[in-house]
Amino acid sequence: MLRYLPRTVNLFDTAKNVLFLCILTACRNDGGRAGRDLVYYETYDPRSLDPALSTDVPTGEMVTLLFDGLTQFNADGQLLPGLSDRWTADRTGQRYVFHLRPGVTFHDGRPLVAADVKRSFLRVLSPGTRGGRVWPLLPIAGAQDYADGRARDVSSIAVLGDTSVAFTLSQPLTVFPKFLAMPVAAVVPSSAGPDLGQQPVGTGPWRFVVWEHDDLLRFARNPSYWGGPPLAESLTVRIVPEPLTRAAEFLAGRLSVAEIPFGETAKWEKEHPDWLRKKPALRDVYVALNNRRGPLRDANVRRAINHAVNVPEILRTVWSNRGVVAAGSIPPALGGSDKMRPRYSYDTTEARRLLRAAGFADGFAVQLWRSGTNIELGRVAQAIQTQLAAIGIRVEIVSRDASSMREAVRKGDTDMAILDWWADYPDADNFLYPLFHSASFGPGGNYSFYSDPVTDSLILRARRTVDQHAREALYRQIDGRVFQAAPWLYLWFPADVWAAQPSLQGWDVPVIFNGQRWTQARQVQ
Repeated sequence: MLRYLPRTVNLFDTAKNVLFLCILTACRNDGGRAGRDLVYYETYDPRSLDPALSTDVPTGEMVTLLFDGLTQFNADGQLLPGLSDRWTADRTGQRYVFHLRPGVTFHDGRPLVAADVKRSFLRVLSPGTRGGRVWPLLPIAGAQDYADGRARDVSSIAVLGDTSVAFTLSQPLTVFPKFLAMPVAAVVPSSAGPDLGQQPVGTGPWRFVVWEHDDLLRFARNPSYWGGPPLAESLTVRIVPEPLTRAAEFLAGRLSVAEIPFGETAKWEKEHPDWLRKKPALRDVYVALNNRRGPLRDANVRRAINHAVNVPEILRTVWSNRGVVAAGSIPPALGGSDKMRPRYSYDTTEARRLLRAAGFADGFAVQLWRSGTNIELGRVAQAIQTQLAAIGIRVEIVSRDASSMREAVRKGDTDMAILDWWADYPDADNFLYPLFHSASFGPGGNYSFYSDPVTDSLILRARRTVDQHAREALYRQIDGRVFQAAPWLYLWFPADVWAAQPSLQGWDVPVIFNGQRWTQARQVQ
């Protein structure tokens, strides 16, 4: 994920500023009527407001306010209809037809038609569009050739009149409708120009008002939204990088919600328990063990590392118990997770036995990379270093900025790296194919460079399996097989803890980053 963007110059749209000021004036002059203004935050400035350039969480969240996809997620990660009110798939899961809901208009009043969908996808895939994450659209047959400049069209995206669009995939993919709920697959007007990222026009529940870079973004509700207008009149999104600053701003009443800093969890649980909202996250915290480097190539060594680290203790002391110890990569909230699988026990005797069996009775030296900007993960790295020393594994911690660390991990230049993986889409496939399929080495997400032909085959089989129960059984089988090979030091599945103002109603912690659109949220007196 992108962590830093240079400051840019914003040219204010006077008319839109006037619109927002009018909204605020109405708030003050309506006799104190509730539900007028909501205030959220991002930790850094979005990259753009153009869906085609959605590569990071702040950009994705802002795009989700302004634009719609054919499908969408709710706060609990359920897949719901979006611009398409229904869709069908053939028996193989290789051809999908999406039917557009009637009466949808863009913010400028122009009606949505099926041709907008195809043009939006071609715009994302176009070689002229630089820096986007196009992979959710690459399963469409011919999409890769178009993206590489080898084709002038993607004929497998078929516009069926004004109301339907069909996709033929290069191979069956049952999770494809979930890919279309991602921000990069949002539909933009066919007339969209190069200024869309600064002056966005979508079909979403919120209309763009102003963007004061590195300070705030403002949105007004879309009164013509197909799903019903938001309950609040406006939404302000402030840029507030520091966790403690966010907490202070929340306590001062200047933020509607705030995530609780890890070191403050116990304090907030004691002093403000009624304000807290908790939910298991679709996220893994783990240490990638490079399966192609030195002693880590041996599965016994990797299992020894898992036995040598007291994960429950680190979770309690460093992470404020905000999580569940992992015995696999699939979060418990997702189908396919095996909640009964025993985790690696903390057992230094077993760890030493496994090292002897691998021929490393005297231990070895290894580097553990960490991001210098993540304080909590830095403390986790120090705890791991101390505990591995007890079985003779000498750990050197290498601290780098986030981008340098990410580059090294993707190239396979690290022995061990402490990481977290956030779900792109709420399905166990997102915790298997990117993380453990050999086609995903490096930039694709397989940072441990784990390779197993049987695992590869099972993952592809699961992707083709239409029956949900059968697919989840395959997910459990795959996750168990990988867990035994121990390509990671398995740590935990985090839980999110947020505070919400007592006056805020209709807001819930989203398990997926684009699952909260603020349409049902409002402030009450």
